[in-house]
Amino acid sequence: MSDSLFEIAQAVIQTACDMNRLGINVNKSGNVSVRVKKGQTEGFLITPTGIPYEALQTDDLVFVPINAHSLDEIDAKRLPSSEWLMHAEVFRQKPTVKAIVHTHSVYATALACQEMSIPAFHYMVAVAGGDDIPCAPYALFGTPELADYCAKALENRHACLLSHHGVVATGKDLSAALKLAHEVENLAKTYTVVYQLGTPKILDSEKMKAVQERFKTYGKQK
Repeated sequence: MSDSLFEIAQAVIQTACDMNRLGINVNKSGNVSVRVKKGQTEGFLITPTGIPYEALQTDDLVFVPINAHSLDEIDAKRLPSSEWLMHAEVFRQKPTVKAIVHTHSVYATALACQEMSIPAFHYMVAVAGGDDIPCAPYALFGTPELADYCAKALENRHACLLSHHGVVATGKDLSAALKLAHEVENLAKTYTVVYQLGTPKILDSEKMKAVQERFKTYGKQK
């Protein structure tokens, strides 16, 4: 592993550990990946299946070629996360995505188990790229069907829920993807409370478009 890939692998492991530290993931559930190039081959590094994050070493991470569709096309010491097909499909469909964080955070997963999307009840929903955080249809984990449903739900979004499963958040880097996954869980928790208070009051599309425009310059210094 080159020095560059070694450092990237360390960052993937740290991000996976941070998911649990932040309370948006438990044990070995969820997974993390980042787009990389190994030699002349485009692909991504992803956490392996079945190994606790705190026990991971850099050479446990799995390099998956971007166009791989079967395990036979992956040459690595470990087997990749069971959701590697989903990561691959998102990377193929969204070239601007550099990192993916998949969690089973409690409130977002609870909404997903009710097949509920998160509507524009709060302006921060716009951080996911639109006026809702959609819920992809259910499919068995680790299948091409789930990969397709997830990629479609993310077509015009940065994050989505997976029905009866969890959350997928994307970003320009690992930090951005992790922050978005954390924000989605916070929004899901707040929405759950709002829902208990009565019918949620939803911001209209024009208001949400204005938020997205404001986000383009928010936080930038002169």
